[in-house]
Amino acid sequence: MSKLQGKKILMIIASQNFRDEELFKPRELFIKEGMEVILASSSLEVSRGMLGGTAKPDILISKVKVEEFDVIIFVGGMGSSEYWDDPVAREIVKKAVSLDKLICAICIAPVTLANAGILDGKKATVFRSEVKAIKKKGAIYTGKAVEVDGNIITAEGPQTASEFGKTIIRILIEKMK
Repeated sequence: MSKLQGKKILMIIASQNFRDEELFKPRELFIKEGMEVILASSSLEVSRGMLGGTAKPDILISKVKVEEFDVIIFVGGMGSSEYWDDPVAREIVKKAVSLDKLICAICIAPVTLANAGILDGKKATVFRSEVKAIKKKGAIYTGKAVEVDGNIITAEGPQTASEFGKTIIRILIEKMK
């Protein structure tokens, strides 16, 4: 039995146009570790990924109780920009930080973290199109595939999705020690 059995992960996807690999690859890794994965979105309708995959959210982001989760992840893809300035998403990010949860984002989704104010003075990475956006909010852009700064994990894009998932698992195990 995995050490992570029973841990809960919240993956927040765009209502449309999430990036398929950034959801499906990490989710598969988490499930193999025995973790429970809950999908949240701004709509409960089936969401279609940029590559055609589909996912049915379990919960609206407005109903999320951050304290029930060990990890909060913002999945990337073009549609994830819907959360950049979303007050509910911003509140989830801030609450996750205050409760010492892992808060993670991949592709263009780190802009949501930056806009919530939590990347100021923190090392982070992001899809190249949004480097200026996170730097403007005080992030120290490293250009790495996956970056870890305390409880914040960011990743560059779809090709880093598996490494992103593995890093989240590794950091979660380290936090349990």
